Amino acid sequence: MNDKQIVASEAAKIVKDGMVVGLGTGSTANYFIEALANRKKEEGLQITTVASSTISAIKAQSMNLFVQSINQFSKIDLYVDGADEITPKLTLLKGRGQDLVMEKLLASAADQFIVVADKSKLVSRIGEKFVVPIEVLPSAWQIVKLELEKTGATGDIRLNLNKDNIAITASGNYVLDMTFPPNLSDQSLNSVLNCIPGIIEHGIFYDLTSYVLLSDNGIIEKMYPI
Repeated sequence: MNDKQIVASEAAKIVKDGMVVGLGTGSTANYFIEALANRKKEEGLQITTVASSTISAIKAQSMNLFVQSINQFSKIDLYVDGADEITPKLTLLKGRGQDLVMEKLLASAADQFIVVADKSKLVSRIGEKFVVPIEVLPSAWQIVKLELEKTGATGDIRLNLNKDNIAITASGNYVLDMTFPPNLSDQSLNSVLNCIPGIIEHGIFYDLTSYVLLSDNGIIEKMYPI
């Protein structure tokens, strides 16, 4: 097994009978879904899952996991997902895909939000390797972009894969992919983005992570905020 499979299998061991479990999106999250389905098959584990994306829901259903809509719940027991960047304080950068709003919703609604990753995701600050995705109302994207530029940010609206039209998220919105000055702390940047009208959600997951399961050449480390 590779590091992603190892850490996903470890996360699946945390799930207990009767839990409502949020399923992330991406390669590591897919391994978690597979490991969870294996536990259900081998142990008769009775769980309900809530998917952060249509593709994760389809995969879960194909592996005989029971999937329900988030609108059936006011909270969930556990959410397991990967991340694009992880700081020492366990602030995350997520949302390079099209399901940012649901991912943030599940992370906020979960009693425990556990991140599964390998060491390549570790950074000293948010935005070190990737742009910060900001999901915006389609009618407000230019207004929001100007407000972001006032903070020193640079970037533009996200285009689709063929670069011939604007990318649309699962929630029907646009995304601004922005780079911010390195002197802005994770907390400050989170606060700024939370206060700009027209922003639906953004990719900074601040003070949401319970802990990180990190795999490095088959060795698993549990990381807590420092």
